[in-house]
Amino acid sequence: MITVVGADSWRRGRSDHQAYISAEAITPLLAFGALGLLAVAESIVRASLTGASGQRALGLCAVALATTVPPAFVGRTAAAVIVVAASVLSIVLFGALTVAAVIAQLGVLYSLARGARPATRAQLIAAGLSAAFLVVALTHPVPSDSEAGVLTLLLAALAPAAAFAGIAQRARTEASSHDAARQAAAGDLLEHVARGERARIARELHDVVAHHISMIAVQAETARVSTPEMPRAGAQRLLAIGDTARSALTEMRRLLGVLREDAGVDVPELRPQPGLEQLNELLDVARDASRSGARLIVSGSPVALDPGVELAAYRIVQEGLTNARRHAPGAGVDVELHYGRRALSLRIRDNGPGPLADTVSGGHGLSGMRERAAAVGGRLRTGPATSGGFLVEATLPTETGEASE
Repeated sequence: MITVVGADSWRRGRSDHQAYISAEAITPLLAFGALGLLAVAESIVRASLTGASGQRALGLCAVALATTVPPAFVGRTAAAVIVVAASVLSIVLFGALTVAAVIAQLGVLYSLARGARPATRAQLIAAGLSAAFLVVALTHPVPSDSEAGVLTLLLAALAPAAAFAGIAQRARTEASSHDAARQAAAGDLLEHVARGERARIARELHDVVAHHISMIAVQAETARVSTPEMPRAGAQRLLAIGDTARSALTEMRRLLGVLREDAGVDVPELRPQPGLEQLNELLDVARDASRSGARLIVSGSPVALDPGVELAAYRIVQEGLTNARRHAPGAGVDVELHYGRRALSLRIRDNGPGPLADTVSGGHGLSGMRERAAAVGGRLRTGPATSGGFLVEATLPTETGEASE
């Protein structure tokens, strides 16, 4: 769907997006800038208390900035490398480390493991950098009673924990995102199935139920006007029956409109539904469309069928002719009807390339034919014909009960 918005709305959205980006960029700048100021202040105080020379004090301030400020200006990976390297140099060269540097170190490792991309490489880098302090603590021991020694041991313990906390948080976020995606896909699938079911219900209501109701209205009106000397009470009851049937048709139209809107498909206007008597007309249309032969072969003793069965048979023949025209153009088609004692056997066979036509067996057309046959208690089979071509064979009941072979 394409949504057209006004210029003012577009500008407001763009301004909001820019404000969000600005806030996202300013937050680390302020946070790590404040840590940098704290680290410099802490280095100046330590240098004055220990009587360090001006050159040493300047070096401590420079290293303090390097251990805290980089995350405000460079990406996560580069910032983590710079901060870790500066912290190691501060311990090794000056035997000192600020509390602000420890906080910055934990924050940058957590941020790298949680948000940098690609994820696997970022997590490996974070884990490797966090292990650097353990190596420093083991290979370059600092007096444990000094402030730098305590902070070094603290970093050796907490840096890996910060990195793995970031990894765990990233895993939880990705799992939550995957769950949301699966739920959205499941919701879409459920909605698709529901729309298909509503479309099927609308089709059956239109094809069968509405036809029966319209026939009730017609027969009631015909009986009322054609029966001579009908008692007044009987005529009124037939009139009431006709009125009720017409009201039911009105409600049916309203219901079909709702189903049509929900399902997103077009349901045709109500009209008498085709049956087996219209097969000749259907074959005439097929001959004109395909410029090929189409024969109707009827055997057995024709019997009156339920309108739903007749409609199913007509639609199966219609879809079979459409498939033949689409997948075996120019091929002749035979439509055979055999009326049995308990079942109507229906065969649609073309003389085209059977394997080619058979490739459509998984399509919606054949699935719809199977559904129609099953809806009236019948069965349908498709596949290559023994003498060549493609065969659709259906068995539909001619009376209530299971269809026989």
